[in-house]
Amino acid sequence: MDWVIWLILGIYIAVMAFIGIMSARKVKNLTSFIVGKREAGPWKSAFAYGTTYFSAVLFIGYAGKSGWDYGLWAVLIGLGNAIFGAWLAWKLLAERTRSVTRRMKIKTMPQLFEKRYNSKAMKVYAAVIIFIFMTPYSASVYSGLSYLCENVLGINYQTAMAVIAIVAAVYLVLGGYLASLTADFVQGIVMVGGIVAMIFFIMNSQQVGGITEGIPNLLEKMDEAGMDATTPSFWIGLIGLIMLTSFGTWGMPQMVHKFYGIADKKSIKTGTIVSTAFCLVISVGAYFVGSLSRLFFEEVPSGNHDLIVPQILVQSLPTVLLGIVLILVLSASVSTLSGITLTSCSSITMDIISSVIFPKMSREKALVLTRVLCLVFIFFSYLIAVQQSPILLLMSFSWGCISGSFLAPYILGLYWKRMNKTGAWCGMIGGLIVAIVLTIISKAVGLDSGMSAACGIAAMIASLIFCAIGTLLSKKPANSEAFFEAEANDGKAA
Repeated sequence: MDWVIWLILGIYIAVMAFIGIMSARKVKNLTSFIVGKREAGPWKSAFAYGTTYFSAVLFIGYAGKSGWDYGLWAVLIGLGNAIFGAWLAWKLLAERTRSVTRRMKIKTMPQLFEKRYNSKAMKVYAAVIIFIFMTPYSASVYSGLSYLCENVLGINYQTAMAVIAIVAAVYLVLGGYLASLTADFVQGIVMVGGIVAMIFFIMNSQQVGGITEGIPNLLEKMDEAGMDATTPSFWIGLIGLIMLTSFGTWGMPQMVHKFYGIADKKSIKTGTIVSTAFCLVISVGAYFVGSLSRLFFEEVPSGNHDLIVPQILVQSLPTVLLGIVLILVLSASVSTLSGITLTSCSSITMDIISSVIFPKMSREKALVLTRVLCLVFIFFSYLIAVQQSPILLLMSFSWGCISGSFLAPYILGLYWKRMNKTGAWCGMIGGLIVAIVLTIISKAVGLDSGMSAACGIAAMIASLIFCAIGTLLSKKPANSEAFFEAEANDGKAA
């Protein structure tokens, strides 16, 4: 019955290619390639946010490792993602970001920093940070799905990653943001249906035996494993993961970018509800599956936590559903990869090459260059992923560095008029240094994933402190009023 899985995979690839080809007809210039027409409705915007948020990093990396380490407590990470990573982010950031980027015709996060702090150097710096530190994040996306493909389809790890790269490249390079938006909506529907069916079959598997038998057995396994929820290290690790995976998204450019193309305020209200519900189902469902891992294994398979969820799926699901779940994880991964790639490459093209190096470059050439860079970025991410580094290490390092650099200058810049260029520089540079140093230390002393995630949170907090100190010890900004014009003056879409 393996042919059934291959058939489902073939249909998915064909649909993504079709979306890319159809969307390519609507891409007239660089603006439409990067932010579309800024007319995205609530459902598409919400699904785009959710599918970009979650990838194989969640389903394979975080769900398996966190479920093994924290048991049922890991579900709290999923709840945190829905409440803080989705609902609160949309409530605090969506409208202000949509308004200012629309009014000031901002297309990338580096441009937002340039407009807010009147600094071209900051725009270039931000673009470089994005391109460098997004690469290991995209590599972690490859790795997560490749483990699943290897276990389900029995295909080589590198071959699986090549398939992912080709699927992402086809629809993204052809259709850009418009293709990504449509594909995310389709993939989001697959993800919701797949996760519900996956939980049903796993809960009714022989190893679990239903909720009335499975949960008591799991609690007993947790006690046997010595999971002591009263120890400080347990809660530091767990809270670190909740904070990093929830608040870390606030400073990630590919997530912030989803607010740029929202059509209007009404769409934000609906989008907030839809996005939160989507994240609740996907994230809680994934961590719940991971939390059942000790019912399936006495020890970590081959000593690799990234193999836990793939092997649970192979043991529990019928062939057809296994194919659907494969598409579920593939959808989550490709949507995240496309968001990362588009954000990174558009920043390099618009904020460095066409803005600084070749200021007279035509928009047509800039569009071609962005497409080429997308291919290059996907290829380099593939090369890093081939090294088979632990998924959580790649992801935590990337999120810690990028959010440690951007979260504070971005949020404080939206809400605090006193915030100035000096403070932003202090936060960006200081947060990055703290993230890198703590990551090196955590790896050297062998901290677990939760404690490593706490390093990323420490970098974000440090960046907030550096921003505040730098701002208060320097002069008030001279030209920031235009950034805080009435939100009613949205202006025309760029």
